[in-house]
Amino acid sequence: MSLAERLRSAGPLLVLGLLALALRGADFGNPIIHTDEQYYALVGSRMWHGALPYIDLWDRKPIGLFLIYAATRLLPGDGIVAYQGVALLFAVGAAWAIGRAARIAGANAAGALIAGAAYLVWLPMLSGRAGQSPVFFNLFMALGAVLLLRLPALAERRDRRAIVWSGAGACLLAGLAIQTKYTPAVEGALFGLAHLFYLRRAGAKLGMLGAGGLVWLALGLAPTLAAIGFYWQLGPAAFRAFWYDNFTSIFARGHYSYPIDLTLRRLAGISAQLLLLVLCAATALRRDSQRPEIRLAAAWLGAALVPFVLLGVFFDHYALPLLPPLLTLAAVTFGRHRRIALAIVAAGLTVFAVEAAIRPDDAPGVRALARVVKANSGHECPYVFIGDAIVYQLADACIPTAYAFPSTLAYAPEQGATGIDEAAEVRRILAHRPPVIVSASRPLAEWNPQSHAAVAAALARAYRPVFIAPRGDYRAIVYLRNDRAYQR
Repeated sequence: MSLAERLRSAGPLLVLGLLALALRGADFGNPIIHTDEQYYALVGSRMWHGALPYIDLWDRKPIGLFLIYAATRLLPGDGIVAYQGVALLFAVGAAWAIGRAARIAGANAAGALIAGAAYLVWLPMLSGRAGQSPVFFNLFMALGAVLLLRLPALAERRDRRAIVWSGAGACLLAGLAIQTKYTPAVEGALFGLAHLFYLRRAGAKLGMLGAGGLVWLALGLAPTLAAIGFYWQLGPAAFRAFWYDNFTSIFARGHYSYPIDLTLRRLAGISAQLLLLVLCAATALRRDSQRPEIRLAAAWLGAALVPFVLLGVFFDHYALPLLPPLLTLAAVTFGRHRRIALAIVAAGLTVFAVEAAIRPDDAPGVRALARVVKANSGHECPYVFIGDAIVYQLADACIPTAYAFPSTLAYAPEQGATGIDEAAEVRRILAHRPPVIVSASRPLAEWNPQSHAAVAAALARAYRPVFIAPRGDYRAIVYLRNDRAYQR
């Protein structure tokens, strides 16, 4: 391949990279893009100081996600720009892979490139501005889908060897995604079953099907089995903590239900944001439903929908895994109607620009708050009851509890789901008289009433407010223990 040909082939990737930088660059260094990734960054950072997820810091996410965040701390800086830069690379990679899958599904080059661009535009619209877990695992699933959509052609050539290798790659990619969040397991199961189906169509005997299926299953489970094995060898207590956090605690949340009106509003918002993409995908499905690649892409979309529907809480970032299969289908329509496709992307860019323009810039206030926390904590551990978990990292402070994600102890959705008495843990923290407590002017969810009562009593008895920072439509407040002099 000549240099000119290499440059032409790299053109789409360059375009996507520049677009991602334009869309995401303004957020570089912002430590408070989303509460979830604040906590992932905190855990990843503390892993370099010996902390282990589930033992020293509680969460439900698989350890693979924390390993990604920990790896970003090898880059210079405080870890904020580092994880955001790595997330940008994952987003660009996923956008490129969506384009590759779209070409196999029947989209032309223009439609595939527009689909990749649309992915980058829609990510921030669904809280994927930086390092949400789907920003990482969507790359693995989109690459796996490239292998998935090649199956009809491989089966037609009766290339059983290629299908076996394709299944190994697709299932291993799914396994990596599962160790970033467990919900891609449904898509991974589809990848495996589809490879078995097409391996049979390619003329494989039952023995080859059985052996292939077992190998693919082992590869899909390997990353999770490695995590299980690691915690198993640490001893029974560590393994119990790992198992509860990863596989049991989610079912303990069943007693709490978000208000139905809130859930419906979330679903309506997601539906409105995805409507144009859904219409384009439906058009492609209607026109090309006889093509096996289109049917496989539709099955992939259905597999991605299963956890979205079953979880039922409809946070906007829960819809991020829908984007790769949705855009793979929509790309076929984009290529046929370029002006309409460009208008759709322009509409998405307009929404992005409006949201960016009206979004308050609270990052300087939170960094100032962290400086106050650091100056007034001394060698003791502050306590972020409500607010931004990243304050612990920005203040270079010790953490007084394994349950450092603020909503875990403060709010009702987690009450009874952590495996401990949350209010008792709050009282234990308060008994150590933290020098500083960070709270807020209003709750961001329904209170855990016992936890709130304990903190409210402590603040009224022994603390005074010394610093306030704006946070959207509320205020973050630093309370200093009354026997300590305020350090600016």
